[in-house]
Amino acid sequence: MRVGSFVLAAQFPGQGQGEALHRAVRSAEVSEEAGLDSVWLAEHHFVPYGTCPSAITLAALLLGRTRRIRVGTAVSVLPTVHPVALGEQAALLHLTSGGRFSLGVGRGGPWVDLEVFGSGLAAYESGFPESLDLLLRWLREPSVAASGERFSFREVPVVPRPSEALSGAPGPEVVLACTSPRSVRAAAERGLPMLLGMHVGDEEKAEMVALWREHARAAGRTPDEIRAAAHVSAGVCQIADRRTDAAETLLKAMPGWLRQGLQAHVTVDGRHRAMRDPVAYTELLCGLHPVGTPRLCADRLAATSERTGITRFALLVEGSGDLAATEENVRRLGAEVLPHLG
Repeated sequence: MRVGSFVLAAQFPGQGQGEALHRAVRSAEVSEEAGLDSVWLAEHHFVPYGTCPSAITLAALLLGRTRRIRVGTAVSVLPTVHPVALGEQAALLHLTSGGRFSLGVGRGGPWVDLEVFGSGLAAYESGFPESLDLLLRWLREPSVAASGERFSFREVPVVPRPSEALSGAPGPEVVLACTSPRSVRAAAERGLPMLLGMHVGDEEKAEMVALWREHARAAGRTPDEIRAAAHVSAGVCQIADRRTDAAETLLKAMPGWLRQGLQAHVTVDGRHRAMRDPVAYTELLCGLHPVGTPRLCADRLAATSERTGITRFALLVEGSGDLAATEENVRRLGAEVLPHLG
């Protein structure tokens, strides 16, 4: 089992954006010190829900500041970037980090980002498969041309080529965020592991893994490929000597952040969107994920792995909103939870 941190760079009420980003960087640095396997970085635009607008840029910084830990994006939003540009950046980080970079990509939402970056609503509603396939070709082939609806260009060489990494890995790992049967099928057909959201419980995650395997077999993926798929489960982790104290920490801090963060999202076309109740959502997360004593947290992770077959975790550790408390939470995760997991 491999356990990592999930870093949103969340801006809690009363905090500055620089403070949120500093806590994000320290969370990642302490994750390596504490013995965690990985750190996963979120990406958001124009909202305090998350103040990192470029997960791959922050990944570059953190790869330079660390020596062992894997750094991944969770996720780079593909409809708002050119897939070749993202592929070049991913190849660069793969080559210069010794293969420690994972590229998580996703479809994002129908947000005003599509207007600001000029990609338009079609990039979100129908253009994602074209972008994803072009990105994958860039990371796997020596030269690439395109003749699709959104991207069309003459053949050009891939420079730098990810396959030339000294680590021996042919290219950076690519993980696909999945929230629907359609995205599960897209991941399975391409042989990509899934990143499953923290709002989803074990039963639904197990169903998505089973569906992924079904589509992967239908697409001709080998049994070894299917068994080796290392899906990632996102969640929340808060450790305390009593479960009530851990839950209280999150219930004091997270609803204010969720309220201001989720309300700030603006749709590109004015479509109606319903916002989760922040308190009820926090309570849901406390019930689904490792929130409590170290032993309880270890048991919860082990149970999720047994029920779903998922062996990698990306855990939100900054739910207190406080830098010192976040660092302590990460250190306790490494020192008091990981030993129980073997």
